[in-house]
Amino acid sequence: MQPYQLLFDKVLSRTDPEKAHHAAFRAIRAAQPVTRLVGGRRSRVGRPGGRQLMGLRFPGLLGLAAGFDKNAVGIDALANLGFAFVEIGTVTGEPQPGNPKPRLARLPADRAVVNRMGFNNDGAAAVAQRLAKRERRRRGPLLGINIGKSKVVPDDDQAAVEADYETSTRLLAPYADYLVVNVSSPNTPGLRNLQAVEKLAPLLAHVRDVADRAAADAGRDRVPLLVKIAPDLADDDVLEVADLAVAQDLSGIIATNTTISRTGLRSDASVVEAAGAGGLSGAPLRRRSTEVVRLLRGRVGDRLTLIGVGGISTAEDAQERLDAGADLVQAYTGLIYGGPMWPRRILKGLE
Repeated sequence: MQPYQLLFDKVLSRTDPEKAHHAAFRAIRAAQPVTRLVGGRRSRVGRPGGRQLMGLRFPGLLGLAAGFDKNAVGIDALANLGFAFVEIGTVTGEPQPGNPKPRLARLPADRAVVNRMGFNNDGAAAVAQRLAKRERRRRGPLLGINIGKSKVVPDDDQAAVEADYETSTRLLAPYADYLVVNVSSPNTPGLRNLQAVEKLAPLLAHVRDVADRAAADAGRDRVPLLVKIAPDLADDDVLEVADLAVAQDLSGIIATNTTISRTGLRSDASVVEAAGAGGLSGAPLRRRSTEVVRLLRGRVGDRLTLIGVGGISTAEDAQERLDAGADLVQAYTGLIYGGPMWPRRILKGLE
């Protein structure tokens, strides 16, 4: 048994999940001087499958999904673990504490996590200030910024929704290598309603316009824009989003976010019930997330970049997603269960 697995089984699994996350993230940041020497070089060059996508050079295929670093406090430290790109957020226009605690639970039998965090973050203005101060290393990780709706904004007020996303876009687009519109978290009331094309189309058009103006004002090239969708969409709805993304000249789609489904879990029903409501991430998402990527690729051909995320625990899982049509893969829950050496094991497996 690997040392991290012992630590997880004996200590972390008995610790409040959110407290364990913050402790682990502090340790990753504290270890940055070491990981920069030991793993930084490996994280930036010589990785399998580097490719040119969305006008960006991705040095490797594996990225860290949004949710781990919500506030842009550990981008380079996380990249040193082996991630070619790091996606921060979800960031909202207004700072917000998120949902009441406890709001994070583990399902170890399923290698899964249930979260109802509710986009807890410092807000776009604070994150933008942090990014402005961050030293951009010439060979540092590509940075994705994931933006979402503030909880106080009603989803049925299109003008208010667009204004809220406009705030985040205007403040954050100048620092993003790519920008992601998140309309698929189940933990903000009404957010998933924005995936309906009649609401999504004007929202994406508005974000695109604001991002273009913000990048131009900052003297930057056009920022690639992607949308992140849920695995719970029906197949026809997935295809509608794909058609919309092509029609609006988006750069790509991230598939998928967490699921509200609890079908087929190995965990005892009482354990699942105790975990409560929220989005399920981890191994149980693998099959559906792969299906969604395959559907999307069949629809869009080579016109969009597809980033596959959800249920990637092993190198075989990552390869399966690539074979289904993903250009890149992301993970989050795999890191929680696999530990800090997990990204390098995935990279080695892909080689």
